[in-house]
Amino acid sequence: MDITTTYLGLPLKSPIIVGSSGLTNSVEKIQKAEKNGAGAVILKSIFEEEIAFEYEDILKEAESAGVHTDQFDYYDYHLRGKKLTGYIDLISGAKKTVAIPVIASVNCVYSHEWVAFVRQLQDAGADAIELNMFFLPSDLSRSNDALERMYFDIIEKVRDAVSVPVSLKISYYFSNLAQMIQKLSRSGISGLVLFNRFFSPDFDIEKMKVKPSFVFSTPADLALSLRWVAMMSQRVDCELAASTGVHDGGAVVKQLLAGAQAVQTVSVLYQKGVEYLQEMTADLKNWMAAHQYERISDFRGKLSQAAAENPAVYERVQFMKYYS
Repeated sequence: MDITTTYLGLPLKSPIIVGSSGLTNSVEKIQKAEKNGAGAVILKSIFEEEIAFEYEDILKEAESAGVHTDQFDYYDYHLRGKKLTGYIDLISGAKKTVAIPVIASVNCVYSHEWVAFVRQLQDAGADAIELNMFFLPSDLSRSNDALERMYFDIIEKVRDAVSVPVSLKISYYFSNLAQMIQKLSRSGISGLVLFNRFFSPDFDIEKMKVKPSFVFSTPADLALSLRWVAMMSQRVDCELAASTGVHDGGAVVKQLLAGAQAVQTVSVLYQKGVEYLQEMTADLKNWMAAHQYERISDFRGKLSQAAAENPAVYERVQFMKYYS
């Protein structure tokens, strides 16, 4: 079976991508992902907060040392360049040793001028940039319009800085998700990834501390992205990729049937090892053979809402009697 595809205009030998995580934070791990059949890798994100916090620390040290403000521009460049050096080395090292696309990931929080540094990621050899964006709607002083505008501000600045494809990984926390997905798809990006997986706090009731919870996704988490990929397929002006809850080859098939161009997976590879990519790939090929599909394009989007015999089933939110 031919499972080659494209994503963000990049040729992929498989639609299965290893998502941004600790599984992609070294050249050796990226090589291992390629060896086991990954179509591409999304590098572990570089976080804007890391740049911003380190910047503030350096400025405080400079002020205490009596550095004049007219020298701050030097410290600004020096600090941020130093922070990005390790990430740039990872990109360039990976590009020298693997043939699959290497996509840099930037975890965005604010619309700062730091986005100009994504050009360095491009120059290091990154085949594309994935912007991982989510602004928790907890600021009571900021309107929904202001929050949503931040997405477009960052996209515009990044698109001005680079010529490689840019994708956007988003959450489902929007007042009108369908409209927002469609608007974002028309902002000049090449792809949208549905959806982010977040850090969620839990309580340790014995130690009285906040701790992480639900670090890994579960197969049941597939349902949310499956619905929205299926609903938005053929209704956006960019490619769609699916993320979260992809734990086996069957889940890959489902997302492709919904209309996804590619599928990202992480949690199951932590649980079963990167070698599990081989089993997921074999399951995809076996399903294609059993249903007499030679290429992914033969069945991609067949179960999307746009192609469905009963489109209303995707919009049902209440259980009917026969579901009970």
